[in-house]
Amino acid sequence: MNTYLLDSDIAEIADHLGTTANAFAGKTILLTGARGFLGRYLTETFAHLNRERLQEPCKIIATDNLITAGKLGSEVQDKDGVTFLKHDVIQPLRVNEPVHFILHAAGIASPYYYRAYPLETLDVAVTGTRHMLDLAREHKVRILFFSSSEIYGDPDQKYVPTPESYNGYVSCLGARACYDESKRLGETLCRIYHTKFVVETNMVRPFNVYGPGMQEADYRVLPNFASRIKGGKPLHIYGSGNQTRTFCYITDAIAGFLKVLVHGVPGEPYNIGNPKPEISMLQLAREIEKVLGCSLEITTIAYPDSYPADEPNRRCPDITKAALQLDFHPRVPLAEGLRRFLTWTNSVYTGEQ
Repeated sequence: MNTYLLDSDIAEIADHLGTTANAFAGKTILLTGARGFLGRYLTETFAHLNRERLQEPCKIIATDNLITAGKLGSEVQDKDGVTFLKHDVIQPLRVNEPVHFILHAAGIASPYYYRAYPLETLDVAVTGTRHMLDLAREHKVRILFFSSSEIYGDPDQKYVPTPESYNGYVSCLGARACYDESKRLGETLCRIYHTKFVVETNMVRPFNVYGPGMQEADYRVLPNFASRIKGGKPLHIYGSGNQTRTFCYITDAIAGFLKVLVHGVPGEPYNIGNPKPEISMLQLAREIEKVLGCSLEITTIAYPDSYPADEPNRRCPDITKAALQLDFHPRVPLAEGLRRFLTWTNSVYTGEQ
């Protein structure tokens, strides 16, 4: 088994893309955050397309500063057509060859890590985004900025499921503000570069993407649960456990991101997620019990100091825009996604959390 993803998932992404994949034939793609969870899947997807689908292979310039890449990021093997550069996007990047697409996936997305690295979180989403926008302007190419569903903050119940038109309810002084507000500003920069410099920008707002390849020390709910299951420990749920989320399996998310990159209306944001089911964290634990066919000890605990406590009560995407404009339709049900994820973590995780 691959230590940082499932090979079968990569083939599934290629199938989900359909003819969209042809847009990458013979093109050079700059990918930031290439050793992160999403970046590894994007890299492997392009490598697979080169082997199996594209008559003229694409080239990937992959960058990462490795600050949160961890063990899984360090295990990524060299791929044909992939050139890796250790680079921090907070610093300008010169590319002395034609570039046709930019995927700006660099960022610090785990609440644990953006609590530990608040300034770095701000810098990569603001300064790093501006550097990538300048590069897109120079090369006259499309750029996709990886924003976040966190930009909606704790949405009013009237706006759940949440459409892209909702402006958000976010505290600029909250424990999550370094992430939320920097992603909001990153989107503002994308819109400015689109309107002022005619750069073809798009923004994706992922909703709780999960799957094989998530770091055990990521400190988000599913890696936490999987690690504790592997270690034979009780599942810890922060707060009441009644806060709700939806979960989008990695294959659906990657296909959605690439459809936005190729077909998105320039200057526009798109929610990428799976709107069903919206479940509480306690219900998620029960769903895992069903998948595993066993009973688990489940306890609610206070938020640890290392984890920001002001999390939204609900998060659920309205994906009507992506469905109508991009033919984006998630395919992997939660139970199936959890089965794949937990099978992988059982082979890879140590259970030491």
